[in-house]
Amino acid sequence: MLRVRCLRGGSRGAEAAHYIGSRLGRVFTGWVQRSFWSTQAATASQNPCAADDNKATSPVPKDCPVCSYNEWDPLEEVIVGRAENACVPPFSVEVKANTYEKYWGFYQKFGGQSFPKDHLKKAIAEIEEMCNILKREGVIVKRPDPIDWSVKYKTPDFESTGMYAAMPRDILLVVGNEIIEAPMAWRARFFEYRAYRRIIKDYFNCGAKWTTAPKPTMADELYDQDYPICSVEDRHKLAAQGKFVTTEFEPCFDAADFIRAGRDIFVQRSQVTNYMGIEWMRRHLAPDYRVHIISFKDPNPMHIDATFNIIGPDLVLSNPDRPCHQIELFKKAGWTVIRPPVPLIPDDHPLWMSSKWLSMNVLMLDEKRVMVDANETSIQKMFENLGMS
Repeated sequence: MLRVRCLRGGSRGAEAAHYIGSRLGRVFTGWVQRSFWSTQAATASQNPCAADDNKATSPVPKDCPVCSYNEWDPLEEVIVGRAENACVPPFSVEVKANTYEKYWGFYQKFGGQSFPKDHLKKAIAEIEEMCNILKREGVIVKRPDPIDWSVKYKTPDFESTGMYAAMPRDILLVVGNEIIEAPMAWRARFFEYRAYRRIIKDYFNCGAKWTTAPKPTMADELYDQDYPICSVEDRHKLAAQGKFVTTEFEPCFDAADFIRAGRDIFVQRSQVTNYMGIEWMRRHLAPDYRVHIISFKDPNPMHIDATFNIIGPDLVLSNPDRPCHQIELFKKAGWTVIRPPVPLIPDDHPLWMSSKWLSMNVLMLDEKRVMVDANETSIQKMFENLGMS
C-alpha cells in the first residue's frame, strides 16, 4: 500500500526536529557525500542549470489530496493494491536473482500463467479485509484498476507478460505533495504503472505534482546475464562484493528501496535499484531533500521495509538478520534502534518472492497505532511494550 495523505499540522516530517543529518552535522554529511561520489552514478559532475520561466504554475492548493513526508504521521488516505489476475513473472535473469532456489522450478513451469487460484482467492479476501480495517479507522482507501496481466507485450528490446498491481509501495513514492512513478527493474513490471494512472490523474487534477522517472529500455545490457548464483552462499559473496544483477547501463529503481524521514530519505543499492537510479532521485529532490545511501549485510537486497523500517521520530526497526553497516551513525544521532523478534510464519508457507521478515513490514496509522500481521503475536507484544496499539 502507499501512504498518500497524512494529517496536516502534525510533525509533517519536513518540520520535525529529529533529522539525522542535522543531528550529526558535518560528520554525517561527509559520509553521505563519500557514499555518493564513490559510485559510478555520481562520477560525472553535475552542471548547474537555471531556468527563468515566466510561466510559473500556481502554488499547490491547501486541500491537495497528496501530502506525506514520513512513515508515521496520522494516516488519512492510502492506496491499497489488488491481487486480481496476478501472474507469475517469466523466469528471466532478474527474476532468478531475486528469488529463492527452491522456487525456481515453480517459475520455470508457471511463468506467464496465473498464480494458484486458491492462493489468489485468499489474498484477495485478506486485502479486502485490510481495506475494511483501514476504513473503520477513518482512512480513505483508493484502489488501482484491475488489469489482465497475462497479456503478452513486446518492446524493441524484450517481450514479457505482466505480474500484478498488488504493491503500490513498490512503484510509487510520495514526497510531500509529489507522486513519483518509479521506473522499476523487472520486465514483468514494465507496464505496472497503468493500473494506477486513473488515481494519479485524479490527484494531479486536484493539485498534486506528478513525476515519472526516466523509463528504462530494460535491454539486455541492464542485466548481468551471467550473474552467478546457485546458492545462498553465492548470494552472500556477491552482495559483499557489491555485485548485483542490475548494471549501471541506465537508471532503474523500485520505490520500495527508499524510506522517508522528513527531509531525509534513505535508500539501499539493491537488485532492482542501481546507483544511477539513486543519483537521479538525489538530483531530482535536491536541494529540498537529502538522499542517503545505507547498506546491509543482506545476501539479496530488494526493498527496504523488511530490513530497515522507520516507524516514528528517531525510531527504527532494524532486522537482526540483516544488520545495517551504518547503524552506529543512527545511534550517535540519538535514534532508538529496535530489533524485532524472529517471525513466526511457518517454514512451509509459500514465499515465492518474499522473506519471513515481512512481519516487520508494518503500516503505521499514526505514532501509536500500527497494523500488524494477525499471526505475528511476538511483534504485536513488542509494539505493545513500546506503548502502541
